Amino acid sequence: MSRSSRGSERVWLDALVAVLAGFVAMTVVAAAGLVCAGADGLPGGAFPHVVAAVVVLAAGGSVDVTGGAGFLAGAQAGLSVMPLSVSLAGALTAAFCFLRPLRHHAVAGPRRLLARAAPLVLLWLLALTAFALFARHTFGISTGDSPIGEISELLDSAPTVGFEAALPGTLFLGLLWILGVVLVSLLVSRRAPLPARLVRFHDAVRPAAFAVVALLLAYAALGVVAGLVVAATQGHARETLAVVLLGVPNLTWLAFTLGFGGAWQGRVEGPFGLPMPRVLDDVLRTPDLSTVDVGSLARQDARAWWLVAVAVALLLGAGFLMAVRSSARVRPWQHALHLGVALALATLVVCLLAGVEARFGLSLLGIGDVDGLGGKVRLLPLLGRTVPLALLAGAVAGFLGALLAAPVRRRDRKDGTDRTGRAEPVPPAQRH
Repeated sequence: MSRSSRGSERVWLDALVAVLAGFVAMTVVAAAGLVCAGADGLPGGAFPHVVAAVVVLAAGGSVDVTGGAGFLAGAQAGLSVMPLSVSLAGALTAAFCFLRPLRHHAVAGPRRLLARAAPLVLLWLLALTAFALFARHTFGISTGDSPIGEISELLDSAPTVGFEAALPGTLFLGLLWILGVVLVSLLVSRRAPLPARLVRFHDAVRPAAFAVVALLLAYAALGVVAGLVVAATQGHARETLAVVLLGVPNLTWLAFTLGFGGAWQGRVEGPFGLPMPRVLDDVLRTPDLSTVDVGSLARQDARAWWLVAVAVALLLGAGFLMAVRSSARVRPWQHALHLGVALALATLVVCLLAGVEARFGLSLLGIGDVDGLGGKVRLLPLLGRTVPLALLAGAVAGFLGALLAAPVRRRDRKDGTDRTGRAEPVPPAQRH
């Protein structure tokens, strides 16, 4: 067997390992979260189908919800939510496995990187297709003492709601998801190779990208710790762990945007809601759309101002981290620009991923919703306010972080190296 053939087999094997590891991580986290939420008790062997549906949603896919009760009633349902804890588990695992074989190469041409990424993307979409085909099931709905419940018992036409992954949309959005994971992993990792033409952009992109990703992971880690403390001290441990395993970043990244002045808009109507803190639910339960920001939360609970303090501390930490990982040649205003742009882009992505829209209702003979069985949940970002403030906050944090890191950078300059491990260039006048 030729060396090129062995190399090709190795590339496909590495891609297969990354795909399997990513989907195993998502499946385990999703299953654990659903067990804590009580979904393992669903009838008719529904649990594995629900796990598959959650994995599909986490991998960027979409799931259609349908329902009805024969000619008696109709069910209208819609769901747009991404379980970001599951997404994060899959992304970190797949990215680690993708980058590991590349860690010993300083430079790689575009063809080499494409040859590494293409098998990963193809196998990922094949695995996502298998999960999407399995992610379908139909549930019977308990209507209690409602008019539909009484009539359906007589006519044996109980309401049902089913779900089914939308395959074309799932593959398209899943493609964007895995391409985003590959791109971000290459931008963040200092050891991942870049094409020779892009090496000069190292100082402008990689330290800022790493700092922003570290910032988001720090928020997720704080959310996990807070969730574990709540589960251990305040009861409802299973429900709290379900939120931790399925949607911690949905809450903590929302808190992150609120901390630097961002805002969201939404409303909760009906008996259903989001697995959210009580203060947020109170703000959203109004007759009209409510604006969610630190001020509106603080009117319900003054402790909401801690979101600002946490954001300031972690943003300064991100600015400092970016500065110490950058070359000492980079000026403070350049740090401000780099972190501002990186944080604005990351905030845009977070806002698009963390938004929630859900609706469920039952209508009797096509006339109105049955009381107590309908509900709407909506929580979407105000991008025109949140993204510009992210740009401003990132710029301020980048500038101040550079000033805080100045003593470290001066010490590195005296040693003749920077934090990237590369030797500083010697001015022509000092060369011998």
